[in-house]
Amino acid sequence: MEDNMIVELYFERDERAIAETERKYDRYLTKIAFNILSDTEDSRESVNDTYLAAWNSIPPNKPSVLSTYLGKLTRRISIDLFRKRNTQKRKASEYSLSLEELSEARDPSSQPEKEIEDRLLGKAISDFLRTLSNDARDLFIIRYYYLDSLKDAAKYCNMTESRAKSLLFRTRCSLKEYLIKEGFEL
Repeated sequence: MEDNMIVELYFERDERAIAETERKYDRYLTKIAFNILSDTEDSRESVNDTYLAAWNSIPPNKPSVLSTYLGKLTRRISIDLFRKRNTQKRKASEYSLSLEELSEARDPSSQPEKEIEDRLLGKAISDFLRTLSNDARDLFIIRYYYLDSLKDAAKYCNMTESRAKSLLFRTRCSLKEYLIKEGFEL
């Protein structure tokens, strides 16, 4: 079923919307959740919560790209669940590993106090990503947004793990320099 038809089912409050969403996007959403949580049961819970969040948010929202909308919901829900379940004991997951790698480019202890600062930082990172080659940009997004393992990200980008690791390191260093030049304190 096409995405626009699924969204219409949500607007009609037809419960088939959830079944169609699950049929079409379950594997995609489970992969996102598992990359963050590294636990099958927690991932399943997160994906189920995504279906509920979609039901509660469509309408009024009318996503133009349903996969992206659902992916963002899953990512947010999974990160919240990760933080909740791991406040005292950190699990090894692609989420925690990617945060550790990115800490080289941004001091994790300095949290922007206002939403506007977060938006400015997001815009600066987006602007930076637009300056990268397609390979570097794709690898960065796969590793740090979709939270795929280094091995999977390298495979997706048709490069060796060694090249991917090196390219990510150089990209993080460039990002740090770019953010400093843009006036962000690191």
